[in-house]
Amino acid sequence: MSYLSEQQMIRIKKLSKLKLLGINPYPSEEYIINTTIENIRINFLERKNVSIAGRLMRLRILGKATFGELKDHTGQIQLYFRKNDLYSDEIGKEETYDILLKQLLDVGDIIGIKGFLFKTKVKEITIHVNKLTLLSKSLRPLPQVKVDKKKKKVYDAFSNIEQRYRMRYVDLIVNEHVKEVFIKRTRIIQEIRKFLDDKEYLEVETPILQPIPGGAIARPFETYHNALGISLYLRIANELYLKRLIIGGFNGVYEFSRNFRNEGMDRIHNPEFTILELYVAYKDYYWMMNFTEELLSRIFKKFKDKNNIIFKTPFPRISILDSIKKYTGFDINIKKKEELIRICKILHIEIDKEISKTKIIENIFEEKCAHHYIHPTFIVDYPVEMSPLTKKHRNKKSLSERFELIINGQEIANAYSELNDPIDQLDRFKRQMTEKNRKYESMYLDKDFIRALEFGMPPTAGIGIGIDRLVMLLTEKKSIQEVLLFPQMRPENK
Repeated sequence: MSYLSEQQMIRIKKLSKLKLLGINPYPSEEYIINTTIENIRINFLERKNVSIAGRLMRLRILGKATFGELKDHTGQIQLYFRKNDLYSDEIGKEETYDILLKQLLDVGDIIGIKGFLFKTKVKEITIHVNKLTLLSKSLRPLPQVKVDKKKKKVYDAFSNIEQRYRMRYVDLIVNEHVKEVFIKRTRIIQEIRKFLDDKEYLEVETPILQPIPGGAIARPFETYHNALGISLYLRIANELYLKRLIIGGFNGVYEFSRNFRNEGMDRIHNPEFTILELYVAYKDYYWMMNFTEELLSRIFKKFKDKNNIIFKTPFPRISILDSIKKYTGFDINIKKKEELIRICKILHIEIDKEISKTKIIENIFEEKCAHHYIHPTFIVDYPVEMSPLTKKHRNKKSLSERFELIINGQEIANAYSELNDPIDQLDRFKRQMTEKNRKYESMYLDKDFIRALEFGMPPTAGIGIGIDRLVMLLTEKKSIQEVLLFPQMRPENK
């Protein structure tokens, strides 16, 4: 039995008929476009000649006249075809209208049209089409979304979440608002890049394939390099490479890094994600808090339309231990792992008893505290054991100079006064190596990074900002999959 649907089989037959008529359904020649639909609407001139191309989204045949809608990358516009006025290069006038347009053209086909502009009696801008060129025959029908503007209802929307993520190309065609999310994402990144460039920080690129997956505590994806005969890992972070560049003499470096973590998936986690990491010499985490306020204030002012989040500087600064004590009643400072497990049981927090003490503290904060911080808040001064790459606090024993920025209950940024003492750093790496489940819950020992530190790294402030979560916040999306063009999916059931 054929896997083709009835509609696909009909379109394949049309494809054969087109070829018999001498019409190439997938021509190679450049199609000359002299305007866009958006430009037509902004600069409308009666009877102006235009040449545009796009996807046919509607077709309504009325005897010797036909109306359609064409969509390009800037919008949609109405088309008007009249039998006596329409032609194509390959076939005669009557055949162009009666055969090509009425019989062989389908919604979803990509066409080029030439004609002139006019307005209908109801003042709708329309193109009177004189010449029609088929540029690409569509072999699958598009979902036909119907909008009743009077009742303000949408019918037959392409709204199934799994289908939308799996077939993003269809999602972008039929759901116009989806494209706007990704246009906004690009503009947010451009604005951040401009801000950093204006500060004269250098954008760099660091390895995605790494011999040691360093800079974070996460389970890596592993691969094998045949020529070198070694295992390599997709990066879980680019931190240690960027610090090497600070050691090498750059004052400030940043990278929009694509990172990969072989861990769970949920509404705020995808196996691959984008993070901005920035490192600036001769600064500390207090400076970085001020810098973060400056950067995000600019981004929010430009891209956040609604005011449900109060973005007023300076942001509150609250110790993670004080936050946990406030919302759970427990002072967990200098608590042993066994005591933390007991506290989790009292708080009804499910944990794996094999995970590390640092993960337990993270779980307590995430489940009992984070959701209270809707407006931007710096959670500061984490226990040293939670921050193996961070300087010890200059005034508070057993704590580190680290902050996380929480907005709308989610971590948006993570930053430190970077540890630059090679002896202390080596000792912390070794202690990490003693953790259970080392491969998944502690850092690898990066001997070359220690060697680099031994040459001397200036005092440095570093930050990582989750771009996907920031875009979620600025576009008011509840799932990370909504702001990724191609989120990871389970294999499709055939």
